[in-house]
Amino acid sequence: MKRVLLGMSGGVDSSVSALLLKEMGYEVIGITLELFAGSCCNIDTNTDAKNVCKTIGIPHITYNLKEQFKCRVIDNFIDEYSKQRTPNPCIECNRYMKFGLMYEKAKELNCDYIATGHYAKMEYSEKYGRYVLKKSKNLAKDQSYVLYNLPKELLGKVVFPLGDFNSKEEIREIARKNNLKVANKPDSEDICFITDGNYKNFLSLNMDPKYIKKGNIVLKTGEILGKHDGLTNYTIGQRKGLGISYKEPLYVIKLDGKKNQVVVGTEKDLYEKELFADDINWLIFDELQEPLKCYAKIRYKAKEAEAIVYPEENGEVRVEFTEPQKSITSGQSVVFYDEDGVVLGGGKIK
Repeated sequence: MKRVLLGMSGGVDSSVSALLLKEMGYEVIGITLELFAGSCCNIDTNTDAKNVCKTIGIPHITYNLKEQFKCRVIDNFIDEYSKQRTPNPCIECNRYMKFGLMYEKAKELNCDYIATGHYAKMEYSEKYGRYVLKKSKNLAKDQSYVLYNLPKELLGKVVFPLGDFNSKEEIREIARKNNLKVANKPDSEDICFITDGNYKNFLSLNMDPKYIKKGNIVLKTGEILGKHDGLTNYTIGQRKGLGISYKEPLYVIKLDGKKNQVVVGTEKDLYEKELFADDINWLIFDELQEPLKCYAKIRYKAKEAEAIVYPEENGEVRVEFTEPQKSITSGQSVVFYDEDGVVLGGGKIK
């Protein structure tokens, strides 16, 4: 019997995953990562996960990764904002916690696989001659975008039990039929370590004040339109809350750290056909040696767009889109897919 270590958050997705894995014949061990003394790893979360495991009849353990989570995820979040970049902490958490340290723990426990309740698929591809990461059947919930950074050596060693379901309601119904108390537990949408959902307040309390200085809001021409209260309070594409008036709607188009300015422009100024990315993780080959036609996604909720990826120096890439893309944002990830929904790789937008 193959042994699998399943990451459990106390939610319905990971709970049903545990049930499905057991039904599939795996020896399942549930593990809850203690990441932060907040919403994603508080007493209720751990209790819910333990209770589900008890109901199903599988062992459950907890793993304290608070120090590593602070270093890899929280500190990175703060550092990125200090550089006028907009990070996605879920991607860092998946990279270093779930598919990094949790995998190391799985090897200690002599597990053959690790598993999570993510909506994605892992399957063998004849086309590429290897295991590949793919979009889930439920495209509305698909989470392959935040998984592009998993280590290549884990391809074929990760199980996503929810990948072939059509809807979240199917998952909840399985939970109800099996009397799991978390069947109707709401999804968590906020950043787990910012328990009140107010990231601006979090940054003001945790970031060096020198990065949150007042400055000017200006047009591309340099004309001053008003004052801002710190670059960390703004993001590319933002329209509301600027506190300025103009003859037409204005949007944040650039955060200039050197001049401490929020640069604004019209909606058309938000569109660009090109971006550069670094910290690339390729899943189907070791490095890009020639231009690659693909579909590129510039943020979690964006639609993929036709693009060509060109190799640059130092492993970086240039991405050229067929059609201009709105609000390309430094610090976010760009993820590359083929026509079948296979994740080819991705990287951080510069």
